[in-house]
Amino acid sequence: MALKLLAVLLALLLARSAPTLLHLRNFGWLKPWLRATSSTRTGVVLAVLLPALLVGVIGYALLGRWLGVLWLAFALVTLLWTLGPREMEADLEELLNAAEGEPRAAALQNFGDGSDVPLSWSASSVVGAGINAALRRRYAVLFWFFMLGPGGALLYRLARLAAGAGGHAIELPAAQQDFARRMAAALEWPPALLMVLAMALVSNFDAVLGSLRAWHNEPGRSWLGLDPDFLPAIAVAGVNADVEAGDGYAVDATDVAGELEDLAHLLNRVLIIWLVLAALLVLGSWMA
Repeated sequence: MALKLLAVLLALLLARSAPTLLHLRNFGWLKPWLRATSSTRTGVVLAVLLPALLVGVIGYALLGRWLGVLWLAFALVTLLWTLGPREMEADLEELLNAAEGEPRAAALQNFGDGSDVPLSWSASSVVGAGINAALRRRYAVLFWFFMLGPGGALLYRLARLAAGAGGHAIELPAAQQDFARRMAAALEWPPALLMVLAMALVSNFDAVLGSLRAWHNEPGRSWLGLDPDFLPAIAVAGVNADVEAGDGYAVDATDVAGELEDLAHLLNRVLIIWLVLAALLVLGSWMA
């Protein structure tokens, strides 16, 4: 776990300080691979699982060699490859500085990870899109990296791409695309819940958990559903609660720019909670 935490810290630092490294995030090989393997649901699973298994095996083979330096380098490259594809902070700054009209529309599209549903310039819309983008670009990758190592990070990224991100699954049959979307959602559910718990700790506890209960108590929804769709509503509730308490950058819940800055601040605090939790696990393993 100590090496995993070090790899995560280095990857986050390099992603922010050396944006030229982001050219590593290239999955041009995936579209023909999906076309060749994903004619059935089993093929979709294998298309995602086999490359992740290969990376996992390589990572396992490097464990313990050169005091873990080879594994650390491999894990760092894998994280830089699977995070993103763009950094949240850069897209947020672009959105806040974009002029009205086409520049803002393009920035909204980037901020929403190219979603088929166009975003509107409203607080609830951009906060919801921002928390989803954070989950898919960063937190789900980190969660599965901490759980399974480099293979886990690639497993999630390939599942998200197979679900349609970046147009990689555009040639898949509709049934396989739907299955891939449900598979990616199932992988996003645990980190989304962990994000909610972290938001409850660093934001308004009652507002966050109350919103989580209210969302799941609506007709047709279940606590056992492997779906992270609850996340936008909870993020909006948490950010609005901070605004109402006077703890945020915004002065009211309709201030889009202010709520975006509050969301960025909230996501940074969630990241700190995750890293502190990982550090505590490392300390616990050393003391055991």
